[in-house]
Amino acid sequence: METIATPVTLSASAAKQINAIMAKQGFDKFLRVAVEGGGCSGFSYKFDFADAPNEDDLVLERDGAKVVIDEISLEFLEGSEIDYANELIGSAFKINNPNATANCGCGTSFSI
Repeated sequence: METIATPVTLSASAAKQINAIMAKQGFDKFLRVAVEGGGCSGFSYKFDFADAPNEDDLVLERDGAKVVIDEISLEFLEGSEIDYANELIGSAFKINNPNATANCGCGTSFSI
């Protein structure tokens, strides 16, 4: 497990929300961000929890919040920002991905 400088960033808002979730759940885990095939635009983002990073994971850390991204997903997420938006229509983690050429209306799927 190596923490390195990365082309993927974690916003302060996302870090704050990750820490709040971990505190509420009473555990200290990693937020796993992945890209999967599927969704209305071709690829979709998946958010899950991990007890520990895998050997090939990239580890991001900000203000105590820890995120892991697998090697394959990292190719699709390069240059992205993981953010947490608290808007009138709802609150959710979102990925600001400069590689996406199209997004669906819900913001959870994209195409390249």
